[in-house]
Amino acid sequence: MHLRKLLYSILSIMLISGCNINSDSKTIKLGHGLDTSHPVHKSMVYFGEQLEIKSGGKMKLEMYPNQQLGTERQLLELLQIGSLDMTKVSIGVLESFSPDMKVFGTPFLFRDKAHSFQILDGEIGDELLAGTEKYWLKGLGYYDAGSRSFYMKEKPIQTPKDLEGLKVRVMESETAINMVKQLGGAPTPIAWGELYTALQQGVVDGAENNLTSFYLSRHYEICKYYSFDEHTVIPDVLLMSTHFWNDLNEEEQKWVQEAADESIIFQRKLWEESEKNAMAELEKAGVIFNSPDKSLFADKISSQGNGGDNGKSIDLLIERIKRTQ
Repeated sequence: MHLRKLLYSILSIMLISGCNINSDSKTIKLGHGLDTSHPVHKSMVYFGEQLEIKSGGKMKLEMYPNQQLGTERQLLELLQIGSLDMTKVSIGVLESFSPDMKVFGTPFLFRDKAHSFQILDGEIGDELLAGTEKYWLKGLGYYDAGSRSFYMKEKPIQTPKDLEGLKVRVMESETAINMVKQLGGAPTPIAWGELYTALQQGVVDGAENNLTSFYLSRHYEICKYYSFDEHTVIPDVLLMSTHFWNDLNEEEQKWVQEAADESIIFQRKLWEESEKNAMAELEKAGVIFNSPDKSLFADKISSQGNGGDNGKSIDLLIERIKRTQ
């Protein structure tokens, strides 16, 4: 079934692609799973606009949002075989392809947002992006995706004990699965586009995600309790297939990277505004917020270890991140 969906996605791309062979212009096909109202989608639109300006119209972007071409995992597979040019995915999904990215799934890794940006925009972030290339994925930069917290249908999460017996939707991420298990919940991987129905039908009792995505997905129509435990900060990553990247000349690569860098600055400002707007609208919609004692969650995780076999490289990365001032 999984192979059939992947083949369908490849066929869809072939039908819409209009390959750029023998053409003076290059059109980049970008697929992703978010709604067009999402600030990350708007930032990728901005990326396309900047790319077209910088290239004098020689390079253009075509986007296929809303999982039109597949789930995040499927989109990464399409990049790897060169059937799709670009995508945006959560690091939670990317970690299955580029294992060192698991470091970002470490609960309570960053002291605050400034610390997370310092890591993402610095030496460690650059090393991790470069590390994706051996998996046929060219990392162009990190978009802000806020911090992730639990939201539930029936009750707020005040302590880890409140998660016991609850089915919690997580990404297809080993670190997310391990974290929810450690806290006493039952992790249930479900694709983002299928989650609203899963919540509606009782397949899961709740989920964990950032405030903006909680609002834009309209999950608040079903889940009325949002608990700010802020257990992880997992950015999104803008990626290009190395098959496509390596076919670009040096000037074209420069245009792409510069446009990506500018879209990241644009996205982070947009994200900050989106969080404020989401909070105001969710309060109007009757969502009940609470801020549990984060130390209860951090202590529960630390008492059980780091949640799986990280490997030496991940442990060293965690140490480096925590030492960074």
